[in-house]
This record gives sequence, structure tokens and C-alpha cells, in this order.
Amino acid sequence: MRTNVPVEPDTAGLRPLSARSVVLSLLLGVHPPELPVKDLVRLVEPFGVGGSTLRAALSRMVAAGDLRRTDAVYRLSDRLLARQRRQDDAVHPRTRAWDGDWEMVVITATGRGPAERADLRARLAGLRLAELREGVWLRPANLDRPLPAGLRRLALTSLARPDEPARELAARLWPPAGWAATARSLLAHAARADRPADRLTAYAAAVRHLLTDPVLPSGLLPSDWPGEALRTAYADYRSELAAALGAQDRRS
Repeated sequence: MRTNVPVEPDTAGLRPLSARSVVLSLLLGVHPPELPVKDLVRLVEPFGVGGSTLRAALSRMVAAGDLRRTDAVYRLSDRLLARQRRQDDAVHPRTRAWDGDWEMVVITATGRGPAERADLRARLAGLRLAELREGVWLRPANLDRPLPAGLRRLALTSLARPDEPARELAARLWPPAGWAATARSLLAHAARADRPADRLTAYAAAVRHLLTDPVLPSGLLPSDWPGEALRTAYADYRSELAAALGAQDRRS
């Protein structure tokens, strides 16, 4: 059986900031995801990114298809707009009362190459499904979202009630201790961080970790599950960035 293997706390996605990662973190956190270059110049300065470095990064990001430019305004590309939607859903997941049913997806398509198989696995993991065994994916049916219609061309989808106790099955598919330890490590790192660059690094890692939160029904989680605390901390930080942008607008 395959499980969602959590990241260890000491390697919890804390990555050195590049100019690109600073720009993307800022744009992914604002709505609409677009900023004039004059605002970007002021916003990135506390993170150690100078004006010439920023402009070089923006040019590379436009060329790579990360950003679109209209006059002096930069906005996320369609591909990254989809990433922002996933990120927003990670911070504010849409759930419904759970009645005990599980979503089950059984892959029926054959003849796919390695790249296609890897892409499908990533899509299913993005839907917060976990692989019980090769080609069999499931999760509690507590998310308020339909499965993509195109998935039915590749798989049989159904609702099921496994014989194994739900809490035991969930713990096998998403070992809770590892995810929770990483979340607590990120919360502690963010609380200790006092420089803007360190805080951005911590919260960028936090939102990446939230993308892997299985968002299970509360009855299947340990009582001290830190998912909501991590979501609240990141949402508060995003509000701080939005307030900083608003203050810049008032000074302009």
C-alpha cells in the first residue's frame, strides 16, 4: 500500500528566496494577482531584492510564461492562476458534513506512458486522494467539490464504505504524525522569524505544506491536529501583505 509520505520537520520546504520566488509569493497572495512594477519595486525591497535584480527576474518570468505584462503591470499567467486557486483552496478548503462514505477512483485506462501516469498521479494527489494500492485511490467524501468529468474517461469513480475502521484506514493512508510535526515546525519557525525575508520563507513553505493537508473529517484526526492553526497563521500573514500593499497605494 502506498501512503502520502510527509516531509520531515527539519526539511519542511524552507527554501532560500530568489527574486522569482519573492515575486510569485507576493502575486499569489493578492487578488487580483497583478501589481504595477512601481509597487513591486517597493514591496520586494524588504526581502533583499534590488530594482535591477527585480527587473531582470520579471523579464525572465515573462519569457518563461510565468507572468504576463500589460504596460507596466505584471499579472500571473493562466497556469499560475490555477496554482493560486489551489493555494486559496488549501487555505480555505470547502468541506461538507461527512456521512461515512469514501470517494473511490479505480484507474481503468491502459497503454499510458510514464509521463501520462505521473501526470495522472499528480492530479489525483491534487484532489487529496491517496493511493491504497496500484491504481486504487480514495478519501473520505467530505470535500465540497465534484471529481473532474474528464477523470471518468480514465477511471471508474464511485462511493464506497470500506470494511476497515475509518480512522485506522485514514491513518494508514495519511500518517498523521509526520504531517503534524512538519506543520508545528513551520509554525514555530514563523513565530521565531523577525526579518521579512525569513517570515516570507516560512509562510511560503507553510502554504506548500497546506497543499498536502488531506483535509480529513475532524473525527478521523488527532485532537491536536495543527492544520487549522497553520491555515490561520498563513491567512493572517497574507492579510499583512495586503495591508502593506494598501498602505503603498495610499502613499502613491
